[in-house]
Amino acid sequence: MQIARTLVQLRAARAALAADGRPGLALVPTMGALHEGHLSLIRAARAHGDAVAASIFVNPTQFAPHEDFARYPRDEAADCAMLAAAGCDLVWLPDVATMYPPGDATMIEVAGPALLWEGAARPGHFRGVATVVAKLFGQVRPDAACFGEKDWQQVQVIRRMVEDLGLPVDIIAAPTWREPSGLAMSSRNRYLGARERAAAPTLFAVLTGVRDAICAGAPVGQSIAAAEASLVAAGFTVDYLALVDAVTLAPLHEPAGAARLIAAARLGATRLLDNIAV
Repeated sequence: MQIARTLVQLRAARAALAADGRPGLALVPTMGALHEGHLSLIRAARAHGDAVAASIFVNPTQFAPHEDFARYPRDEAADCAMLAAAGCDLVWLPDVATMYPPGDATMIEVAGPALLWEGAARPGHFRGVATVVAKLFGQVRPDAACFGEKDWQQVQVIRRMVEDLGLPVDIIAAPTWREPSGLAMSSRNRYLGARERAAAPTLFAVLTGVRDAICAGAPVGQSIAAAEASLVAAGFTVDYLALVDAVTLAPLHEPAGAARLIAAARLGATRLLDNIAV
């Protein structure tokens, strides 16, 4: 596995893969603190490229001042060992000065699927996400990029950006990887205390119950209100729980076409996201 820390090293590694007869490259962008969910993306990417690259960069522009950028978990050595064992061919490890050089003055403004939900709860978040992903695509020059469905809204924002800017990258969405309890795997799960970890799977269970109720004909608003009450009773603070159009993220008052139940809720200081298809 090649490791690149500078753009010169990255370009040399990219050229070496092409010279080795592996010109097609699939990228898995990450912020590190890897877990089995990330490794499932490496495996999914393998089906879409001759070689697989991963990036590890904790992107400061997608964190608000009050969020957890400084304490976001970082373990480069463990991450690289996991990627090597998973068969990753190239790891891109840029620093902040490489991604945002002195005098950097360009950011990507997003709208459409970026406006509501996470976009409203975390102003500027998707601006930072879109900008760093566009930079990674320009640096690594992948033919495909693989993202997890756990961050469903993020995937739709990136797809919209790629289409709008005409970027030659196929966006692959891989299924959410879950713990046996049903809890969606996330790097932030390590923040959960023992009591919070025991309660955390309730989020997926409640989403599943809402989906089943809606599919059985129950009113959407009534089903969501009952679900929010269940989450509060389990110790959650609910940021949002909504039925939305799967592509535009517009709210739906009844299931229509491709729909998605999305939720963000807090247990103590830990914010959990999840979603399921309806």
